[in-house]
Amino acid sequence: MKTNPRSAFRPLLTGLLLAAAPTLAPQVARGQAAPVPVAANPIIKDKYTADPAALVYNGTVYLYAGHDEAPARQERYVMNEWLCYSSTDMVSWQEHPSPLSVKAFAWAKADAWASQVIERNGKFYLYAAVEHGTIPGKSIGVAVADSPTGPFKDARGSALITNDMTTQAKISWDDIDPTVFIDGKGQAYLYWGNTICYWAKLKPNMTELDGPINQITTLPGFTEAPWLHKANGWYYLSYAYQFPEKIAYAMSRSPEGPWEFKGLLNEVAGNSNTNHQSIIEFKGRPYFIYHNGSIPTDGGSFRRSVCIDYLYYNKDGTMKRVQMTTEGVKPAK
Repeated sequence: MKTNPRSAFRPLLTGLLLAAAPTLAPQVARGQAAPVPVAANPIIKDKYTADPAALVYNGTVYLYAGHDEAPARQERYVMNEWLCYSSTDMVSWQEHPSPLSVKAFAWAKADAWASQVIERNGKFYLYAAVEHGTIPGKSIGVAVADSPTGPFKDARGSALITNDMTTQAKISWDDIDPTVFIDGKGQAYLYWGNTICYWAKLKPNMTELDGPINQITTLPGFTEAPWLHKANGWYYLSYAYQFPEKIAYAMSRSPEGPWEFKGLLNEVAGNSNTNHQSIIEFKGRPYFIYHNGSIPTDGGSFRRSVCIDYLYYNKDGTMKRVQMTTEGVKPAK
């Protein structure tokens, strides 16, 4: 009779685990897997999370993510709600009740795609891409709440952006992936797009456009997922590049451009064809938040998971290529 080498090794492995980590003994003794350290990527393991967007507010990071709900082995996006988590150290994350679902937009019919939340004058505004119920194609809605954890409600009763407002792209999903930024003078900007990067000013009420819709034409390989942030006196516009998606970025001295392309920021993330980033600074340190498809066995492009790694700048203001890790980051102090 042949001996299974794995079976022979298991008692030794169990003994080592019991000796090295007594607190894990009950789990190991019952044949359960030892818990994964909370700092390891992906940071959320009990649900699939995608398209991360982070907000730093009053010493806390609020993480908003889409919820991939496609059944195992089904290769399609099933997304009906947004998720919200918070942390004070970038490692331990508390889940809050879902702050918003597609049903909150009475004019929408499906697809809780990428979102971002921003605070202004004590109100929190969530911008999200959804499928419009009567105007063919994707659209962008705005919801508002009194708390970063919601609940959010439709702030307009209608879409802010609809597909018939942007006719240059010959696709129905070019109005997705909104990102919002408020500059030092109080001017709010909305960026979004797929295959074309659009931007427009927002009125102080954050629910109306303040001027025309513009295009950025100096972003080679632009696919989707624009994200705007400022550091070191520079504005950075990062975005999903080509397909399968990497993240590239451009720099400018103004949120209105002109934008100078600077190259790649990270590579294809795990086995996910899509890539979607959020860049923040928390407690004096920059972070790069993204998703991959690494959770076995049903991870992938339609079941993604949020990860966090460090971001570094060069002396000239350019950003270093992000090193994606399974270890993740250490608790912020």
